[in-house]
Amino acid sequence: MEVKKLSAPLTERDVCGLIAGDRVLLSGTIYTARDAAHARLVEMIRHGDKLPFDLTGQVLYYAGPTPAPPGRVIGSLGPTTSSRMDVYTVEMLNAGIKGMIGKGERSTDVIDAIVRHRAVYFAATGGAGALLAKRVVSCEVVAFEDLGCEAIHKLEVVDFPLIVINDCFGNDFYRQSRSRYSLGSP
Repeated sequence: MEVKKLSAPLTERDVCGLIAGDRVLLSGTIYTARDAAHARLVEMIRHGDKLPFDLTGQVLYYAGPTPAPPGRVIGSLGPTTSSRMDVYTVEMLNAGIKGMIGKGERSTDVIDAIVRHRAVYFAATGGAGALLAKRVVSCEVVAFEDLGCEAIHKLEVVDFPLIVINDCFGNDFYRQSRSRYSLGSP
């Protein structure tokens, strides 16, 4: 299977060229954001406040990096469970994000919003945070430093390995895989 190379931030054209199940190597700028950061961003959006960075076309990685060991840019960087962000995701898509990275399934509302906004949801391999961190060439806190590892970090990544789970056409790789292998529902 071909591996697609993409650069973040993403365009609608980038997103529309992806199908659930595609393997992707993502390079460019992505931002970490977990529960607490999402709650603050959504509150800022609702109040019309200036955001710490432009959300247009951005990719949010549901991760909270650990402190960098000596000689490294960043510590472990594994994905967190994406469904925890589902209560914020529709508003984040409305605000312009084009991609999300995490692990696990998304709600029907989020999948519908992914289609409506021509966005994409990627999975990163859980349990491989130390290996994923090796794909990060720079890291800086850009918002909510008081949240510690859950602050928003701006990451520059090179060939960050991902799988497309939910594409902008409504396909769901998890459901397709269960059906293909007759595994039924989780």
